[in-house]
Amino acid sequence: MVHGNSGVCKVEAVQTMEGMGDKKRTYYTLVPIYTSGSRLFVPTDSKKVVTRSVMTRKEAEKLLNEWDEIETLWVENDKKREEVYKEALRSCDSRQWVRLIKTSYQRNQDRLKIGKKATTSDERYLHMAEDNLFGELAIPFKMTKGEAEDYFVTQIRKE
Repeated sequence: MVHGNSGVCKVEAVQTMEGMGDKKRTYYTLVPIYTSGSRLFVPTDSKKVVTRSVMTRKEAEKLLNEWDEIETLWVENDKKREEVYKEALRSCDSRQWVRLIKTSYQRNQDRLKIGKKATTSDERYLHMAEDNLFGELAIPFKMTKGEAEDYFVTQIRKE
């Protein structure tokens, strides 16, 4: 599964546990694949954080093929942009991650052209979106995260 900002997780168990008060709830026990020593207990009926299945290979290939058509998240106001970036990450939506990656990359290129460095905010959110996207793409393509990034970048440049 993909869980919020934790990225790809292995479902270790589904079990009933005591929640707040005396109420029993069913929880997923999730182990983030790319974070060692971490374990999450997430209510199966939680509405606070998005949890979804990892995309299939067909869905991953479709995302790759649609790269050029996916629009950026362009926002002029720096404070508003950071909020839009946070929302894109929280959405747990791979298309939103692509939009964030494209936006940050383009902003960085534009800043470099005028002799400025990339903003810390753009760099941070770019890294988080890439981490989420390539971590997920690695699963259906049966690759490491680094191999998935290399494959994705190579395929984008071919088009």
